[in-house]
Amino acid sequence: MDIDPDRLDWAHLRSFLATAETASLSGAARKLGLTQPTLSRQIAALEQNLSVLLFERVGRGLELTDAGRELLAHVREMGNAAQKVALTAAAQRSDISGEVRITASDIYASHFLPKIVSEVRNRAPGLSIEIVATNDISDLMRREADIAIRNVRPEQPDLVARLVRHGRGRFYAATNYLNKRGRPKSLTDLAQHDWVAFGDPDRNVEYMNGLGIPLTREAYKTRSESGIVAWEMARTGLGVCAMDEIIGDQTDGMERVLEDLKIDFPIWLVTHREVHTSPRIRLVFDILAEAIAAN
Repeated sequence: MDIDPDRLDWAHLRSFLATAETASLSGAARKLGLTQPTLSRQIAALEQNLSVLLFERVGRGLELTDAGRELLAHVREMGNAAQKVALTAAAQRSDISGEVRITASDIYASHFLPKIVSEVRNRAPGLSIEIVATNDISDLMRREADIAIRNVRPEQPDLVARLVRHGRGRFYAATNYLNKRGRPKSLTDLAQHDWVAFGDPDRNVEYMNGLGIPLTREAYKTRSESGIVAWEMARTGLGVCAMDEIIGDQTDGMERVLEDLKIDFPIWLVTHREVHTSPRIRLVFDILAEAIAAN
């Protein structure tokens, strides 16, 4: 699709992007803080300027046309560029200073956050960052942290949550362990192996049973509340352990077991509603969202 830049209005493109992402005029209007008639007029104006139909109504929802899908890829790039411009500008403001506390699981805090915090410090040198590595669900309402990275969406109405990406976990065991015990060929085989528990073994059993792995509590010969410690025990050959595939695949001496077996999990970024009024928290929140989504 050939697009003449002189015919584009960013406000209209933002309305198109929000509508494409929500598949709803009302949802897009809420996201942008516009009235639905205003948003509809902006979409219509964009279609008129480009001489193409961007959406088709299907039932109560909207679906992109072929032209709309082609345009969406370009507009997403523009949106990402605009976001980076806003973050860069905010970081250069002299009043962006003070401390921001980020809480995440010990695994996430040790393997992923240091690099992201380095990016925060590069963009906003006036900020100081504290990482609170804990596997407990820290109470943001009691100011134990400013921003939390979690795998469960919070239910408190005073918190703001953004789903930034979906992660994927796999099951791993040390090569020396598998050489001795054999490599499982089925879920039943897998259940006969020793396991390393991260957290409560009973909850682990319940979750694994839900995946079709017929584990019992007796399978968990070792356990730890620390994800880092549990992973290190698995690395020494104490049994099978679940891990984010980004970490597991990069760990020497560890092998995936049952290649097709996987765990999909959400990654939520959570903060107080004051993210809308606190420049430093909003800046760090947006940088975290950008970095985690790109991971």
